Amino acid sequence: MSASDQRPGRLAVGVVGAGRVGSALGRALGLAGHKVVAASGVSDASRERAGDRLPGVPLLPVPEVVAAADLVLLTVPDDALPSLVSGLITTDVDVRGKLLAHTSGRYGAGVLDPATRAGALPLALHPVMTFTGRPDDIDRLAGISFGVTSPDPLRPVAEALVVEMGGEPVWIPEDRRTLYHAALAGGANHLVTLVVESMDLLGRVGVDNPGRMLGPLLGAALDNALRLGAKGLTGPVARGDAGTVAGHVAELDRVSPEARGAYVALARLTADRALAAGLLKPDAAERLLDVLAERPERSGEGNQP
Repeated sequence: MSASDQRPGRLAVGVVGAGRVGSALGRALGLAGHKVVAASGVSDASRERAGDRLPGVPLLPVPEVVAAADLVLLTVPDDALPSLVSGLITTDVDVRGKLLAHTSGRYGAGVLDPATRAGALPLALHPVMTFTGRPDDIDRLAGISFGVTSPDPLRPVAEALVVEMGGEPVWIPEDRRTLYHAALAGGANHLVTLVVESMDLLGRVGVDNPGRMLGPLLGAALDNALRLGAKGLTGPVARGDAGTVAGHVAELDRVSPEARGAYVALARLTADRALAAGLLKPDAAERLLDVLAERPERSGEGNQP
């Protein structure tokens, strides 16, 4: 296949790592008219998922998957990707002219350099979505962004594949991939932690259904953030209610020191954002930062005040 093609033809697709992401993308490419011809999976869960989402597709060793495919999806964990690529090149499989596409957010096309030097065509196609292994994973691909990085001649091919999977390609420069991924992971992963922590604290209060209580509030807060940015901030930090914040810190210190640490760190960042947005006056910000200052170490006293 020529790198100058503006649109990929019907491709034989191989999936290396038929887990949550690989099986979903393989299924999406199949629905777009490509043919998934082989997959690999190590865990029982991956093999079962491949059977459900990629019925009839043989599960083969990695070199055989690569040999059978025109487009190879490398859908393995970030930390496993470099060794997978270097290990693949030590085998006898011919990668010349094959599209190798990984789905890691952390890496750009550079991680595929050993394969590129051997003649492969490198693509980084990172779906900006969480995958839980549930049936709705495939439906969630519709309209999501994909962080795309590739050599310039392959950019039309990469973007066309994303569009065929129902996504929207967003170009990410090679040297910005780590920052791009940190932004996404910090937002999505930490959001889950914050919500679960809030639910746990409400449970300690005696709220029977914390999720039901938080749902409308958090939905509105997320909508405000996405539409208004920092101007969407509300609450005691944005208002400069230092006394209220001090009470929160003291109570969290008593109940959950770990939650207190997260609350203080995020409150500081919130105060900075509110100040920059003009929501918080400098004198109120100063009082807040006094409340949020690090405590001196208290050796031998534990966490109780």
